[in-house]
Amino acid sequence: MPRYIWLLVIATVINVTGGSFLWPLNTIYMHNELGKSLAFAGFILMFNQGASIVGNLLGGALYDKYSAYKTILAGTFLAMIASVILAFNHGIVAYSILLIIIGFGNGITWPIMFAMAGSLWPDGGRRAFNAVYVAQNLGVALGASFGGYVASFSFDYIFIANALVFILFFLLVLFTFKGMDQSKDRQMHTSVLEQRAKIHNKTAFISLLILCSGFLVVWIAYSQWQSTIASHTQSIGIPLEQYSSLWAINGFLIVLAQPLVKWFTDRITSPKQHIHIGTCILIISFTIAMFAENFTMFAVAMVILTIGEVLVWPAIPTLANKLSPKGRSGFYQGIVNSIAALGRMIGPVLGGFIVDFYNIQLLFIIVIVLLFIPFITTKFFEKDNQMKRQTM
Repeated sequence: MPRYIWLLVIATVINVTGGSFLWPLNTIYMHNELGKSLAFAGFILMFNQGASIVGNLLGGALYDKYSAYKTILAGTFLAMIASVILAFNHGIVAYSILLIIIGFGNGITWPIMFAMAGSLWPDGGRRAFNAVYVAQNLGVALGASFGGYVASFSFDYIFIANALVFILFFLLVLFTFKGMDQSKDRQMHTSVLEQRAKIHNKTAFISLLILCSGFLVVWIAYSQWQSTIASHTQSIGIPLEQYSSLWAINGFLIVLAQPLVKWFTDRITSPKQHIHIGTCILIISFTIAMFAENFTMFAVAMVILTIGEVLVWPAIPTLANKLSPKGRSGFYQGIVNSIAALGRMIGPVLGGFIVDFYNIQLLFIIVIVLLFIPFITTKFFEKDNQMKRQTM
């Protein structure tokens, strides 16, 4: 891999490790430690992800039109300051406000990370986005491995660890990312013809929205593991450190499974097929989780969930990169990241209301039904692309 891709990978591991001390435990902290309902916790996470969406769109647009380095530095600085304040003040009001600010700051960085991966390694294809994805999950594994253990002593230590890692991430960006502005593809829309090309590519943008509608549903389902399922494991007596170890399993398995993933994707090269197969596996995972009553069964469900996500997650930015016109990669990756954030925004609120007013079993049934939608949207996406090619 190119040198800057390695820097992106290292930075991603550090950033996600810090975040993974906190995000798997957000619902548990608000519900168990602060005594708030699941619906309330869902609303706070909704605002966190809403801020992340705004940050995604802003970060993607600034990447296309301005400086990748200065934009990612600003987003990282904002998230770092908020995490430092959170380490000293994490009552419900401060926690809610600072979580939103962290969401906004982090939201700015992620479309730039993915867009830079595609720009700095244009011949890498799926491998470029997969490198960032694997780095994210190595960070999840490292953060979750220690997060649950540390939280079992005191949640105060979680906030301190989160702040320290964000400081490290900011320093890495500050001192190593500056040269990326010179290395990235800065093809801008500066001429009338290029502006017309942007208008003529509305079909590509529509295709992206069709594709992302299925991605939204998958994220609504997946986010239950970080919210309602997290609380459910506590209610049936699974210790906090064991719940966190589920995410350690998830992260380490994603990293260790990469040779198998490469073997699979070399033989089945279509990203659309990756989405279909991966979604089938996700349905199996949620079916097992619906009947799980102990840690072992949840661990089995998590292993299966991980196999599904390693196929689905990198496929979406790969297709988005193929669809994006020249000079619009940052914007398209911003849309993909925003859709993922929207799913994480809707999921906890929807799940929280269903569990508060009905039960967790109904939620599992609804999630399994929703996961059939990506098969439909991917089919429409394929038809839309065929029509686009016929009119070109």
